Amino acid sequence: STRRLLQQKLHGGSWLAVWNQHWPLQRAGGSWLKGGHLLFQDSRGPGPIPEGLPAVITTCLALGTRRMAKKNAIVRSLPSVETLGCTSVICSDKTGTLTTNQMTVCRMFVVGKADAKPEVTHFEITGSKYAPEGDVLMNGQSVDCGKHNTLVELANICSLCNDSGIDYNEHKKQYEKVGEATETALTCLVEKMNVTNTSKVGLTKKELALVCNKSIQGKFDKKFTLEFSRDRKSMSCYCVPRSASGDSAAPRLYVKGAPEGVLDRCTHVRVNNASVPMTYAIKEEIMRQTAVYGTGRDTLRCLALATCDKPLSPSDMNLEDSTKFASYETNLTFVGLVGMLDPPRPEVFDSIQKCRKAGIRVIVITGDNKATAEAICRRIGVFGENESTEGKSYTGREFDDLSPADQKKACHAAKLFARVEPLHKQKIVEYLQRDGEVSAMTGDGVNDAPALKKAEIGIAMGTGTAVAKTASDMVLADDNFSTIVAAVEEGRAIYNNTKQFIRYLISSNIGEVVSIFLTAALGLPEALIPVQLLWVNLVTDGLPATALGFNPPDLDIMDKPPRTTREPLISKWLFLRYIVIGTYVGCATVGAAAWWFMVHDKGPQLDHYQLTHHLQCTGDDTKFFGIDCKIFTSPKPMTMALSVLVLIEMLNALNSLSENQSLVAMPPWRNMWLLGAIALSMSLHFFILHVEFMSKVFQITSLSLEEWMAVVKFSLPVIFIDETLKSLARCQSDGRSPIPSMLVMLLVWAAFLGACYVSPV
Repeated sequence: STRRLLQQKLHGGSWLAVWNQHWPLQRAGGSWLKGGHLLFQDSRGPGPIPEGLPAVITTCLALGTRRMAKKNAIVRSLPSVETLGCTSVICSDKTGTLTTNQMTVCRMFVVGKADAKPEVTHFEITGSKYAPEGDVLMNGQSVDCGKHNTLVELANICSLCNDSGIDYNEHKKQYEKVGEATETALTCLVEKMNVTNTSKVGLTKKELALVCNKSIQGKFDKKFTLEFSRDRKSMSCYCVPRSASGDSAAPRLYVKGAPEGVLDRCTHVRVNNASVPMTYAIKEEIMRQTAVYGTGRDTLRCLALATCDKPLSPSDMNLEDSTKFASYETNLTFVGLVGMLDPPRPEVFDSIQKCRKAGIRVIVITGDNKATAEAICRRIGVFGENESTEGKSYTGREFDDLSPADQKKACHAAKLFARVEPLHKQKIVEYLQRDGEVSAMTGDGVNDAPALKKAEIGIAMGTGTAVAKTASDMVLADDNFSTIVAAVEEGRAIYNNTKQFIRYLISSNIGEVVSIFLTAALGLPEALIPVQLLWVNLVTDGLPATALGFNPPDLDIMDKPPRTTREPLISKWLFLRYIVIGTYVGCATVGAAAWWFMVHDKGPQLDHYQLTHHLQCTGDDTKFFGIDCKIFTSPKPMTMALSVLVLIEMLNALNSLSENQSLVAMPPWRNMWLLGAIALSMSLHFFILHVEFMSKVFQITSLSLEEWMAVVKFSLPVIFIDETLKSLARCQSDGRSPIPSMLVMLLVWAAFLGACYVSPV
């Protein structure tokens, strides 16, 4: 079936309609065993079927999409909102989803000592986005970069040997790259270093984007650039100082590129303000530190920065022939090395932990290098710091080399797939589905569309192609993994809310059926007439049911494993709760009417025989001596029954705030919409009670204070019954003994019954 999971379960619930239409109860002449269709045939129609169910479910899903849109998750398929709630595997891209997609320099080093045992000086840079905000630290202490000659030259190279920049987007309220990501990271580093000690006081965010870079660039004339080429793995620019004298006025050829390529052309190294010959020991130390940066936990992308103090004259260079650029970038002086990475989003680690706690497996699928991807996975918590990745991390080629059986095992155990093609994504989804998983797959390219379409939840990136968005069920406006987790939580909440208002409507409507059944079975006078049942179903119940769509998520909603696709919408335990609550609703409704006939001081105080044989009251029967037969058509008992039914259903709506959480843990004011709906429903009830025209239509009348107190006493137990059932459910799910909880509930029941007994009214 192509139906979404919720559609399948609601379709499976159509037995309610069949049950409703084939209820065999008949009533006539005060005996339910005799033929006839006097009352029940008319009133069973508005019985157990929740007429507002389709509208309420649609409203709940629409409210969910609205909340998710505020969290940057744009839903394209309404039923998929609920399907998110049973997601068991999230297949997420790395770049831009788990990471910021904003390359950032996080570490750098320069040579500090160039003797027999050379040493390098390390610096750490804070800030993880393109925002020019952060500090340069050495041993945890902030550094004034302008006082370090080598850092000044390093900043000059980063700023001048660069064709990119930063711009502040006023609409998005964030800094964005202009040009290539790696060069933008160097531009941002220059702003953090501020080697010119440029004042930033009073500047706008747009001005702050490049203020330090402009200060450096204003001191040089950039004559030309030798563009990057793959053979030499570097690029350079020829710069001449504008106002200087002596050696400082000499032109410079600033170079940046891959460490191995640049170091091979370095003959000297910058130590403070001196140029020291490059020795084997110095080069080995630089390469060793570069290897440390490029491996391990961070796996940084490294760039070497160098300068040629005495470059060739431009007249001696052939700028049209790129094959000769390497020969111009010789006799270089190594200045420093920067390590950068696309940093993980700060919120992703907590989201991964939340997924793990919620029983959701996260698989990272990326086209990046395996080592880099594994390093990022360790930082975000997909892999532990010392966890072995054997059997849990595969490249696309390694995956292809496996047999189909081993591919299935790999998909069952893997946490990372690197260097993958779009076709791999489709294969992974297929294996996960065969394993019974409900998968959410992310993608942004045209070739990702088949995988997005095949997954239960296809998630396209906001920056992705139109084809990917069309094939998806949801679009991430911010490309953020945490948004997926928030959407899953919202999906679980929507499913719970759906169960709650189905529970509320059906248990309440079962109560109406039970009240009709009891009235007919016991031969009692009519407790409720069809017009009253229609009013309750279409008006009174509808408002709280709709407001249940605003229920907040349960406190432990992300502490439970995802439900399986085979889990029924209404479990046996939940159905039992429907029956228990519904039975009490029906009994209390009929009991309120019987209380007025038999117990109330201002009522007729009939005995059981007189009440159950009321149709035999003719005025001549001695068994009804002194009884006015018109009392059996009095509006008072029907008003008592209707008032109990309305109030008990309002209290039942409070029970529906959560499936298992107590009202103590989730008090009613967590959903102010529900309290407002209850207040409005009760107002409508008082409206039909006290407006003469309406009271005649509904055949009811106003009640005294004593009668209202009886209504409250009949209604309140529905709270305690459901709290008892919730307590049992919590004990079962937590694996705890129910005895302590039951003792608490016994005390609550005793306190309630005692209060009812001593009540003066």
